[in-house]
Amino acid sequence: MDIARPDLLEKKKKRRLVWIGVGGAALLLLTLGVSRLKPAAPTVERATVVIDTVKRGEMVREVRGLGTLVPEDIRWIPALTEASVERRVLLPGTIVKPDSVILELSNPEVLTLAQDADSQARAAEARYTELKVRLQSQLLDQKAAAARVAAESKQARLQADADAELAKNGLIAGLTLKLSQSAAGELEHRESIEQQRLAIAGEAIEAQLKVQQAEVEQRRAQARLRRSQMEALHVRAGIDGVLQVVPVEVGQRVSPGTNLARVARPEKLKAEIRIPETLARDVVPGQKATVNTRNEEVPGRVIRVDPAVQNGTVTVDIALLGELPKGARPDLTVDGTIELERLADALHVGRPAMGQPQSTVGLFRIVKGTSEAVRVRVVLGQASVSTIEIKEGLEVGDEVILSDTSAWDSADRIRLN
Repeated sequence: MDIARPDLLEKKKKRRLVWIGVGGAALLLLTLGVSRLKPAAPTVERATVVIDTVKRGEMVREVRGLGTLVPEDIRWIPALTEASVERRVLLPGTIVKPDSVILELSNPEVLTLAQDADSQARAAEARYTELKVRLQSQLLDQKAAAARVAAESKQARLQADADAELAKNGLIAGLTLKLSQSAAGELEHRESIEQQRLAIAGEAIEAQLKVQQAEVEQRRAQARLRRSQMEALHVRAGIDGVLQVVPVEVGQRVSPGTNLARVARPEKLKAEIRIPETLARDVVPGQKATVNTRNEEVPGRVIRVDPAVQNGTVTVDIALLGELPKGARPDLTVDGTIELERLADALHVGRPAMGQPQSTVGLFRIVKGTSEAVRVRVVLGQASVSTIEIKEGLEVGDEVILSDTSAWDSADRIRLN
């Protein structure tokens, strides 16, 4: 027969309550521990990121830009008059001499004006010659009249002197002496007037000839202009070089000033490099430079910095100091690197993707001896093309990730595989 044991039932209830309490406490402790755990670090393949080591030593500040090779000696040939393109004689790429005809233009009016100008110049020259002969004839007449008066004056003076001697001896009357002396004085006065008239006539002749000579020069200049316009219908190169561009077509009507062709000397080239305006403030003439033509690097020197900004860039001209590499030609695309300065003892590292000069950024530094990288605050200084100065936040030998890490902005550490 079963005997009731109420104390045993009570013990089972207590044990159940104890186990429930222990389980609840364990669950509470586990939840608290999990909540205090740091989130798992993102995993990144090491081969997909760029890593560099911080170094100390000389740092060369450089700026780089794209550009083209252009000739130093370029001649654009403009149209002098309105005309029509009749024939293209030469094509771009042809080696030309100064008298090489590139284009032939036509304009009948230019030919007519040139002939009229030549006729007017010859007419002006004929008028000058006729005037000169006529004035010289008048001058000769004036000289003859002056000479005649001079002779009469001399004769009258001799007569007056002779009468004076006779009057001393009482051989002639005093009235006769006075008349001869008066005649001599009058003729001497007339001689003086004739000499003055002769001098004035010479000045008048010179003035009239100068006026006519000015007209002749004007007509000649007009004729030279018309002849040059006529000759310009045969468009010539003007210099030794290579014909680069002929931007007109046969049958096209061109107006004065229209560029008809471009000729350049290909043996003398320079590089025109476009530098971003934010990097060009330290570029000055005289700085060393290097021009990469894709086949070879050529040393150079900055010779000009454009004072104006165009499309966010500044144009810098670089003179090439070495021999031109094979394949160098006008309009060839090149890279230009300009050396700004050398920092003798600078802490530097490769330029990060998101790092700007004189700024503070967060970079992931690899913890030595581990595969983890933690974000650190880094103060950057002056920058070059591929390196940047470190002011604070890193030490020599630190390894940092230079790649774009914006995908992990929410993480303070990452794991590298």
